[in-house]
Amino acid sequence: QVHLMESGGGLVQAGGSLRLSCAASGSIFSTNTVGWTRQAPGKEREFDASINSGYITNYAGSVKGRFTISRDNAKKMMWLQMNSLQVDDTAVYYCYLLPGSFGQGTQVTVSS
Repeated sequence: QVHLMESGGGLVQAGGSLRLSCAASGSIFSTNTVGWTRQAPGKEREFDASINSGYITNYAGSVKGRFTISRDNAKKMMWLQMNSLQVDDTAVYYCYLLPGSFGQGTQVTVSS
């Protein structure tokens, strides 16, 4: 069983940056792919970024070049550095650990 807890969300102006953190507890982490998804009001949840056990990253086209995902297996932590934020990035952000553990989410609001 894995428990995930996000932090770092908040209100930021367009063009600004935020860094989301996700702490994992439980017996598994280092061998699992982890990542971030988001869900905007009235929209379906969408993939943002992932990083596998070999530190290979994958990004959605909408965030590539602006967001950076990282992990520290010893600390059981992952992060999402978000730069050049846009109003359309406003959403609840969830960290996840495959095959199917999700955090409770953290709100990110980008104002114009």
